[in-house]
Amino acid sequence: MFLSCYNEDMFEKNQAVLYKKNAAVVTEIEGDKFVIKYQSAPATDTGKAAKYETVKVREKDIIPLPAKNVSIENLLAYGDQTAGEKIVEAYELLQSDESLANQKISFEELLALIDSGAPAAAAFFYFDKLRQGFEFSLLEEEQKNGALVFIPRNQDEIAALKNKADQKAHEAEYFSAFIDRLKKNALDLPSDQKFMNEVEAVALGKCDKSKVMQEIGRAALPENAHKLLLDTGVWQITKNPHPARWGLSMQSASLTLSSPPDEERFEVPGISYAIDNEWSADPDDAVAFDGKYLWVHIADPASAILPLSPIDKAAMARGATLYIPEGASRMLCEDSLEDYALGLAEKSRALSFRLLLNDDGTIEECKVMKTFVRVKRLTYQEADGLKDGELKTLFAIAARNLERRKKAGSVEINLPEVHISLDENKKVFVQPEEHPQSSELVREMMLLAGEGAARFAFANKIPFVYVRQEAPDIPKDLPEGLAGEFKTVRQMHRREVGLVPGPHAGLGLGIYSQVTSPLRRYGDLLCHEQLRAFLDGRDLIDKDAMLERLAAGDQAAYACKKAERKSDLHWTLVYLLQNPDWTGEAVCVDFKGNEAVFMIPSLAQQTVFAPSKKLGLNDKILVKAKSVDIPNLSVKFVEA
Repeated sequence: MFLSCYNEDMFEKNQAVLYKKNAAVVTEIEGDKFVIKYQSAPATDTGKAAKYETVKVREKDIIPLPAKNVSIENLLAYGDQTAGEKIVEAYELLQSDESLANQKISFEELLALIDSGAPAAAAFFYFDKLRQGFEFSLLEEEQKNGALVFIPRNQDEIAALKNKADQKAHEAEYFSAFIDRLKKNALDLPSDQKFMNEVEAVALGKCDKSKVMQEIGRAALPENAHKLLLDTGVWQITKNPHPARWGLSMQSASLTLSSPPDEERFEVPGISYAIDNEWSADPDDAVAFDGKYLWVHIADPASAILPLSPIDKAAMARGATLYIPEGASRMLCEDSLEDYALGLAEKSRALSFRLLLNDDGTIEECKVMKTFVRVKRLTYQEADGLKDGELKTLFAIAARNLERRKKAGSVEINLPEVHISLDENKKVFVQPEEHPQSSELVREMMLLAGEGAARFAFANKIPFVYVRQEAPDIPKDLPEGLAGEFKTVRQMHRREVGLVPGPHAGLGLGIYSQVTSPLRRYGDLLCHEQLRAFLDGRDLIDKDAMLERLAAGDQAAYACKKAERKSDLHWTLVYLLQNPDWTGEAVCVDFKGNEAVFMIPSLAQQTVFAPSKKLGLNDKILVKAKSVDIPNLSVKFVEA
């Protein structure tokens, strides 16, 4: 190792130093402070002189250079056109001696090796050449300790640095050639991918600026970027950008819930039934009737989630589980399902709503309990087969509740729905959503649990999340069929969520809360946290905190809902492109001037165009897709 003969602890007047990576000269020494002079602005081509400033610093702020009796002007004026050759010669000399090839060397000793006759004013010039060159690496840790020490690089490192420098030097040239290829839609992939990354960022809603799009005269909008990526083949039509645009992760939550706590629970006798779609992987509700009480059991993740714990905050940020055709991105960790979903183990833990119903179906009493439940899982089809058997009483309770709600003015809307799925090759399947009778049974049970929970919270003065909806003004001359359903939907008011109870006119309930999906919806989880705090005798979440958390969760859940709808439309359009000969039935549901509004039941989509002949409401025609625009999520249908 070369040892410096320069005393780095000594600072003298008119000595060169390094200050914030720039050259400076000590002009005065005032006790333990140093006045230094440095160039704050260089001379310009327009004739403006260089600007110099002085500043008082401490010893730790500067590093000595091996140059004394110099001025800042002379230090910066020095140059040597053969410096590069001299540095290479010094490098080769060190490499020729195995004992020195990979050894640290002080800048002072290296300078003497490069140019033993260099004047003092050459110090900063050579230091700058060395730190910007390829042959030697400046050791940052040594510099932090006030020493300037270099180490020779190996040949692979030098080659990589030279290649990077060459690319940077020709960057403008490469970019210009890329833009020419882009304008011709003839990219050289994958090498051009690095230029298209910023376009992808725009398409995914991660930024709103793009030099690439500016160069070709396109506004940096997500739709424009999406089209550009499709036109150039960087993206395929199966790329779905909508969850990312809404700031949503395609990965499920990663924080694992702890094991359920060992606590006293009531063991519910008999079997309860978890009824869901055959593809459901996170059953979170089950129902039973014991001859006196109706039981609605709900998954109990709140038993292991404390308010404002890391898992609670992560769930709040997600708002809900995201369900898109590609799969589910869950609000709570997948690993938690086995412990907290219902029916995945021999005995499940639940937060149960025990309801005592009057003869007219109204709720006389609701008790909230921590329970153990034995759950039998059924698909809707399996449950339908038990309508006149072991589920007969539950079907009867559901029918009675539906009738009760109808008498109270509930609004039943039956618009076409579809289920969209993908295979491993991203081929899209669009199938009509079936509504088996048992799905209505489950809906009525969940509504009863929501009504019971709301009544329980209100009676016990628990700050709680209530769902309200103003009564719609539905005209008396409502048309029949799909046209009537369409018009009814347009008369409905948006639901309101808050801490003040009120009627939910659409459901025909005087008071209501959503509590049946704490694995999937943050608002439901928040209600469970509050109910468990009440049952355990712990402090309740106060109203201000409830409102704040509710607003954050509801905003995130809104983003999920928007991303789901846009994703469904995206994949519907992909389906139409994958099936160019598709035709389907369209039902006339409204009119706009000379145009008719159509509902296409097999796609659950609407379209507007002028038909070739006069139509009446609910008349049907055959349509096909004339043009599909994936980036703008639009399709133009015409008569087939």
